Amino acid sequence: MRILVTGGAGFIGNHVALRLLEGGHEVLSIDNCNDYYDPALKEARLARMKNFSAFENKKIDLSDGVGIRNLFSSFQPEEVIHLAAQAGVRYSVTHPEAYISSNLVGFFHVLEGCRHGKVQHLIYASSSSVYGANTSLPFSEKDPVDHPLTLYAATKRSNEVMAHAYSHLYQIPVTGLRFFTVYGPWGRPDMALFKFTKDILEDKPIVLYNNGQMRRDFTYIDDIVSGVLAVRTCVPEATQGKSQADRSTVAPYRVYNIGNSAPVELMDYVRAIEKALGKKARSTMAPMQQGDVPATHANTTALQEEFHYAPHTSVEEGVRYFIKWYRDFYKV
Repeated sequence: MRILVTGGAGFIGNHVALRLLEGGHEVLSIDNCNDYYDPALKEARLARMKNFSAFENKKIDLSDGVGIRNLFSSFQPEEVIHLAAQAGVRYSVTHPEAYISSNLVGFFHVLEGCRHGKVQHLIYASSSSVYGANTSLPFSEKDPVDHPLTLYAATKRSNEVMAHAYSHLYQIPVTGLRFFTVYGPWGRPDMALFKFTKDILEDKPIVLYNNGQMRRDFTYIDDIVSGVLAVRTCVPEATQGKSQADRSTVAPYRVYNIGNSAPVELMDYVRAIEKALGKKARSTMAPMQQGDVPATHANTTALQEEFHYAPHTSVEEGVRYFIKWYRDFYKV
């Protein structure tokens, strides 16, 4: 199958593209390899696919409407897995324009490409951030998501609404995935595991926000990829009966939480890093950051029941795998 993966140089997109190639698919990746974090890491991820003749990456920005339209026209993807976005909750506070350009304008161009290209299934990345001010745990797809706390969260919720409209108007089968704190080898330098590991190895204190009183539904990358590939196996149809937040009676549209469904205390996460590194951390306590939330917890019942989704990687294992990759990659 011809599959377009956006964000193929990104953390999740790169892992998904590699798994698809191993499965015998033809994959076209697009990624602008911007400098939000070290472009050399993105190029190194792309180099993992150099031996696959069925892989190509094109450096193009999602905001380039003409370029995206031409790409859809020439490649004619049968399926699109849209994982490219301007990431980062905190960065959105200081650089809002990047989120409008990539996450809203860019997603519009992808939807238009799917519309005119008659794509058989669009799978796209949403985020646990859409739950915003919701304090009812675990977060369920049926919960209201009307109060985002950051522009990043607002753009991801907007993506869900835009996707539903296009799915209804043009009968595009669409599946959205709300990712919960993904971590693992080849991860992003702006995320806690990467930053903590770097600081501990460099004898710098790690910063613990909300005085360390945080819980996150940390989800290992391989478990995430398994979930992404699982939803490929079922193209959505409009659901007859009572309309719910996670599905629609008028459109072939679904949205699922994808997480570990087992929140971990931040201090336990730090202890797992210390154990894997064989080195204790020094820490600095700080107040909660603007737009952050004290806890996330995914209700993954829908994904479990419909796709037998079952994450199996413990935090201790996942952190150990990351530390091994980090030491190998950075030679430390």
